[in-house]
Amino acid sequence: MKSLLLEVKDLKVHYPIDKGFLKKEQRYVKALDGVNFSIYETETFGLVGESGCGKSTTGKAILRLIEASDGEVIFQGKDISKANRSEMRDVYKEMQLVFQDPYASLNPRKTVGYLIEEPLIINSKMSASDRKKRVHELLEIVGLHSYHASRYPHEFSGGQRQRIGIARALALNPKLIIADEAVSALDVSIQSQVLNLLRKLQREFGLTYLFISHDLSVVKHISDRIGVMYLGKIIEQGTKENLYAKPLHPYTQALLSASPTVNSKNRRERIVLKGDMPSPANPPSGCAFHPRCFAAMSICKSAIPELRKVGDEHYVACHLYNDQVD
Repeated sequence: MKSLLLEVKDLKVHYPIDKGFLKKEQRYVKALDGVNFSIYETETFGLVGESGCGKSTTGKAILRLIEASDGEVIFQGKDISKANRSEMRDVYKEMQLVFQDPYASLNPRKTVGYLIEEPLIINSKMSASDRKKRVHELLEIVGLHSYHASRYPHEFSGGQRQRIGIARALALNPKLIIADEAVSALDVSIQSQVLNLLRKLQREFGLTYLFISHDLSVVKHISDRIGVMYLGKIIEQGTKENLYAKPLHPYTQALLSASPTVNSKNRRERIVLKGDMPSPANPPSGCAFHPRCFAAMSICKSAIPELRKVGDEHYVACHLYNDQVD
């Protein structure tokens, strides 16, 4: 059985809004409002949802690039949400981030070799020659060449820059990589190459991924288990097979119906949702999805559904399944 690597418990990120004149109560933008999931070693956990649902905030809060308002992030058995700066430096050796934009995430004034070497300079005691050797090794691992080390980011295509970002993330031999929309800025053909590279690296180095994306077809390709987010909460979670074969939450069903497919047999009847996602500063009462839900009931307007187990490794937060608890 695989060991538990990361556990996120009731993670919240609330941003206070100024009270303003004559307003007595402090209001908050609830970017995350009680997120729970776990990731086991060498697996890929996919996090999907519409823009603004809190996917990227979750990744940044785990890494403490954003400080959480409440909750726990337990990494390798230790709650890092309360770790000090020195302890977090050790954590960052084991946990790395691949950014969404390969154009903005690389310093244009530095050579590729220096960008990959920098984590080694800061966090290791390797000699200059050993660092150079490691940089060349990493470039080869991600499908580039050692002579690319002397070049600058503007000399590379988007896909090559993302490979450089992956090489930099691998420099310290991390156990967990958080890939935040890592292929969304790339052409479709290049996306598949980068996804195949990530899977290859996972097999070779025993990596664990938190893969954040809005693209359900991409998440299906790379993930073992998937969490679907809506307005700062996970509303459905399960294995890839369960989620795609039998989506339970109306929101998940709508997302999958909008996902393009080349196989007409697998094509779903399109479900068009009403309106836009509500503001996290003023969420609806009860189930946050009920104003857009085609299956909403009266209870949905007043009671917040809990994430319940309704099958083998399948969880859903929906009142439609209150009587189907295992």
